Amino acid sequence: MMPTVLIGTRKGLFSLDDLWGPPRIVEQWFAGVPVPAVMRDPRDGAYYAAVDHGHFDGKLHRSTNRGKTWEEITAPAYPPKPDGVEDVCPMRRTPRPWSTRLMWSLEPAHGDDPGALWCGTIPGGLFRSTDRGQSWALNRPLWDDPARAESFGGGYDEPGIHSISIDPRGGGGMTVGISCGGAWHTADNGESWELSTGMVADFMPPGRIDDPRIQDPHRIVRCPGAPDVLWTQHHNGIFRSVDNGRTWGRITGVQPSEFGFAVAVHPTDPDTAWFVPMISDEVRIPVGGKLVVTRTTDGGQTFEQLTAGLPQVHAYHLVYRHCLDVSFDGQRLVMGSTTGSIWVSHNGGTTWRLATADLPPVLSVRFIA
Repeated sequence: MMPTVLIGTRKGLFSLDDLWGPPRIVEQWFAGVPVPAVMRDPRDGAYYAAVDHGHFDGKLHRSTNRGKTWEEITAPAYPPKPDGVEDVCPMRRTPRPWSTRLMWSLEPAHGDDPGALWCGTIPGGLFRSTDRGQSWALNRPLWDDPARAESFGGGYDEPGIHSISIDPRGGGGMTVGISCGGAWHTADNGESWELSTGMVADFMPPGRIDDPRIQDPHRIVRCPGAPDVLWTQHHNGIFRSVDNGRTWGRITGVQPSEFGFAVAVHPTDPDTAWFVPMISDEVRIPVGGKLVVTRTTDGGQTFEQLTAGLPQVHAYHLVYRHCLDVSFDGQRLVMGSTTGSIWVSHNGGTTWRLATADLPPVLSVRFIA
């Protein structure tokens, strides 16, 4: 059976087979090593896996035969920090590292840009490859933007690019999300950038809550069938953009909570999106010990709580920002948690089925078929 989902965990990469039958784990790679980001390039079918070796640095691997073999390719690396450059965290007043701490997101470029890939890293640098990962270059317009000096860590000590949303219409459009450094938009393939507005950071002092430079979007996703519509699960709630990520509107009154990390949007219906709520930043467990997925089908005017097949008693699963994904048909969903559990849905999240509860803590899930 061919793999359908790639699952990055704290102790290796796994694949799940056809979700229409009884789901089962079919492959394991990089045993014992964290895999924070995975990707399948739809242009040539290659798999990519970012492997975090901790003190031994991160490695990037590619497979061109569906995981039968993997080759190590070049990982993004920062240029030397120029002499005399002061680059410090505004919160801790400590020097920022100019080195790759984590490869946090991987995305193929638009189809009219063959061979090009993007990689988002901690400490907040965006890298581009034009030769399928054989070499990488730091995007200096974003890295050198004066507004980046205000960004700081959200979940990690340093800011990081966790979301790279490519405009499927081509032309060089893209939106990236930095935690905590706001949402950035480019219309010229990264030659110039502008900050999005409209997000609200309630954790900041008065006068700075709407500062776009310090916003903490936890995850940003785009509807491929309606590319001007993007959704984000933000540190302080749910936001939606209808103008290609340039401005955002806040959605309130979502029960049981507006806090969370994960979000997925239907590939053709921009009004349908899914979220996984937690209690709060301080208490990162499901409300009332009940794991639920919330779904809107009307652009955020109303939400329903989906519970069928999910644990409703003493459930303390945390679903990270890259751990909820929707398939290309918009019907199948996969969700992974820090307890090593994987759930799948065949009907848009209305009901769920437990695929396994025995994996290491899940860091990312990605449909590949």
